[in-house]
Amino acid sequence: MHFRHLGNSGFKISEITYGNWLTHGSQIENDAATACVHAALDAGITTFDTADVYANTAAETVLGEALKGERRESLEIMTKVFGPIGPKGHNDVGLSRKHIHDGVNGSLKRLQTDYIDVYQAHRFDHFTPIEETMQTFADLVRAGKVLYIGVSEWTADQLRAGHTLARELGIQLVSNQPEYSALWRVIEAEVEPTSRELGISQVVWSPIAQGVLTGKYLPGQQPPEGSRATDEKGGANMIKRWMSDDVLNRVQQLTPIADELSLSLAQLAVAWVLQNDNIATAIIGASRPEQVVENAKASGVTIPTELMSRIDEVLGDAVERDPSITATRSPAQREA
Repeated sequence: MHFRHLGNSGFKISEITYGNWLTHGSQIENDAATACVHAALDAGITTFDTADVYANTAAETVLGEALKGERRESLEIMTKVFGPIGPKGHNDVGLSRKHIHDGVNGSLKRLQTDYIDVYQAHRFDHFTPIEETMQTFADLVRAGKVLYIGVSEWTADQLRAGHTLARELGIQLVSNQPEYSALWRVIEAEVEPTSRELGISQVVWSPIAQGVLTGKYLPGQQPPEGSRATDEKGGANMIKRWMSDDVLNRVQQLTPIADELSLSLAQLAVAWVLQNDNIATAIIGASRPEQVVENAKASGVTIPTELMSRIDEVLGDAVERDPSITATRSPAQREA
């Protein structure tokens, strides 16, 4: 396993992060989730990403149990705050001082840890002054509950505003967590250049495009039974944008490139993301331990420039590049 610095900090994380967004506490049983976490540890993964909103706090609880007994100093635990949790009352959402305060204390208990390595604003809050949010984060850092601050799916302008306030408050905004894959490149035009300028790394989710880039979904055929595309708890809805025959045909055409590198299509997809040096880590999820083992092997892989160009040619106009999409990721109205 290779490691990279997170932003301009001295803090390192593993190139592959194990995340439990759609799995722990919902899609798979707890014993299977624990087996996946242990497989990640065995593969050299030291960084784990979750959020209080995943399975309405259950995902954090499962991860905390799975990591119990591990040397805390050897782990990097990242979680997030913003989404509606608990009974989803009027203060159970957003980035107000109250919700962040309640959120961090709940996360610490569920994760069974004294501190969170990177605490992330899961979305931008249009209804709370950013000054209130960043001051609260700064207080958590000074209290020792949080070491670094990150965000998720913030626009370039939002990143710039947050970074300015963080510096004024004497804390480090080190990361942004966007969706990013060979099929989804909306950060490349604005978010990524701004992040490079500010010393912010990307912690990217869905590097295999919800599983589409693994090649297991074939054009003209029904999705395999038990796959994410058949999961009515949320997976099917997330993946449906990629399920056209055009996209699936293009993915199949990546097979010779993967073969040339002695990689599976999934490994190729994760390795593709890691060719970008503004990417600190790629978050992988899994429902089976063997998936973790396979994807972890993408760490340290170098894809030659000519093969990167061939990947671009194959995927062509199936790639989503519209930078305006990032602004739509943060809700324009309250969910609670």
